[in-house]
Amino acid sequence: MKALKEWATVVTALENGDQTVLLRKGGILETASGFKIEDKKFALFPTYEHQDNASLKSQFYRYLADVREQKPREGFNRITSYAEVLAEHEVSSMNLIEALSQFHIWSDSYMVARMNWMPQKPMIAIFLKVYKIPSTEIPILPEYHGCKSWIELNVNTEAGKAVLNESDLQQKISEFRRIVN
Repeated sequence: MKALKEWATVVTALENGDQTVLLRKGGILETASGFKIEDKKFALFPTYEHQDNASLKSQFYRYLADVREQKPREGFNRITSYAEVLAEHEVSSMNLIEALSQFHIWSDSYMVARMNWMPQKPMIAIFLKVYKIPSTEIPILPEYHGCKSWIELNVNTEAGKAVLNESDLQQKISEFRRIVN
């Protein structure tokens, strides 16, 4: 199964239902092509680099503190969720990014910095349905390293339970579609 590398803090927010939208431009190794969704269903692979309080809305600082305290043992990672893409939309204006603020935990200043990085490329807003799965510890292989978004994992996602109930999910995706369309 494909896995998307994402900040552990964001994975925590996704798993708690505090975030439903990812805003991506791609990793440093994807500067030529920009971010591409490689699969509509994928595991979430928590990463521990580049996270700091300045990049988060203050009410979510606790997630970063929790992630730092519960980091997996050296050489391993824990897969605890997977996601399914329900909608996606290119975003090229700060007004639209600001309107999507309710769907993510990133600070305004971080979003401005992300929009200004490779300004010729649009941001991709991806609305996700997230599922919790039993924690699986996996060794970190050499091919998982580097600033790339996608890696290939061998994880079982059959026992997943949706984070949001169907009613809440439908309300949120309706609002997302209203904003981006």
